[in-house]
Amino acid sequence: MSDLRIQQPVGDVALKDWRHVHNVIIPTHLLSLEEVRERAQRHHLEVAYTGDELIGCSTVRPPAEGTLTATVIARVLEGHRGQGFGEELYARGLGRARELGAEVIETVVLSSNEDGLRFALKHGFVETERYLLPGDSTPWIDLRLARS
Repeated sequence: MSDLRIQQPVGDVALKDWRHVHNVIIPTHLLSLEEVRERAQRHHLEVAYTGDELIGCSTVRPPAEGTLTATVIARVLEGHRGQGFGEELYARGLGRARELGAEVIETVVLSSNEDGLRFALKHGFVETERYLLPGDSTPWIDLRLARS
C-alpha cells in the first residue's frame, strides 16, 4: 500500500479538486462546479492525494433501479501514473460497487486516453461499444468487466 489518502470530496475545495482531475483527463466534457455537486448527489465520488498533492479521483455510478450494473471509473493525473495509485482507486471503486449490489461492472474511457484504455484492458475489461456524443469528435469507449 502507498501513502495514498482517498476520501469523499466534502466541501467545495475537494469538489474542485475532483473536478480538476476530471476536466484534465476528459477535456472534451468539462464540468462546472455545480455539475460536480449534482453528480456527488447521484454517484459515489472520491478524490486522492499523497500528502497535500492531488493525484486522482474516482466515480462509482451505482446500479440503476432494476439492474445489477455499476460503472467504476478511476482517473490518475498523468504525472502520477504507473505508481499503483490507479490500482488503489480502482480496487476501492470496485469494492464500493459490490457493496451497492453490483454484479456487472462497466467503465467508460475517452478514446484519446490511451493510458486509461490500457489500464481497463489490463484489468479484464472488454470493449462493448464506441460512440460519439453530439458535438464531440473524440469517441467514447464503453467496456465491461469480463471476469468478476
